[in-house]
Amino acid sequence: MSSITADNAGQYGDSRKLAARARLHSQYTIAETAWFPWVAAQLSLKPGDRVLDVGCGPAWFWAATTGLLPADLDLTLTDLSPGMVDEAVARCSALPFGSVRGCQADAAALPFEDGAFDAVVAMHMLYHLPDPVAGIADMSRVLKPGGLLAVTTNGAGNMREIYALTTLFGSAPSDPAAEAFGYDAAERSMRSQFGNVTMSQHPASLRITEPEDVFLALTSYPPGDGAGEPQLTRFRQAIADAFSQRSGVLEVSKETALFLSRKTV
Repeated sequence: MSSITADNAGQYGDSRKLAARARLHSQYTIAETAWFPWVAAQLSLKPGDRVLDVGCGPAWFWAATTGLLPADLDLTLTDLSPGMVDEAVARCSALPFGSVRGCQADAAALPFEDGAFDAVVAMHMLYHLPDPVAGIADMSRVLKPGGLLAVTTNGAGNMREIYALTTLFGSAPSDPAAEAFGYDAAERSMRSQFGNVTMSQHPASLRITEPEDVFLALTSYPPGDGAGEPQLTRFRQAIADAFSQRSGVLEVSKETALFLSRKTV
């Protein structure tokens, strides 16, 4: 597969390539409430809860929301990438959690006992799994009865104005993450496992003013990150043309949602 959902080892050895894509959201999002605080407000965590973050990445979520979360959370950070786990633990150890631990782990074979956690968070990561349904099943296993699973992913129309540019590389003009595990797949698989699911879409859009940030984001993953100079030159010109046609500002729609399921008591 040639997309953001392929080559996990190359993409996520550390946070550098991820940061190129995240910059679009951190710098250009238009929203009443930013994404991380919006998610945190819906998790219903309680003081002292045991929380597992599967596919934690560099733990930007926890750093951005520490002041919004209950006290003394027992936080466990896992990722398939040891480099990401190290970065996440280093970042969160300096924050006021009750405890922080990390371990390298496969999301579909979590090294924890049944019912070990009050909440499991899996943010924008299930589309990386060969079998997302198996991942959801194992996350359910490690949840206690009544525990909460929180999953985030993208919809089919997410950032379509940007992904249309990647057709120059031969890619589909759509979000590859949504193709692999979008809204329909999240709703269907979580309902099948838990018998319940609620979905909330974050009301937001992008207003991008710097063409280079688009170039860096779209060349941070395959096939853009393997393109030769002639193709990259054409791609940079295509981005410049898109901005020129829109008076220097690229207005981009977003479809990003939170899915919540609770394990039956």
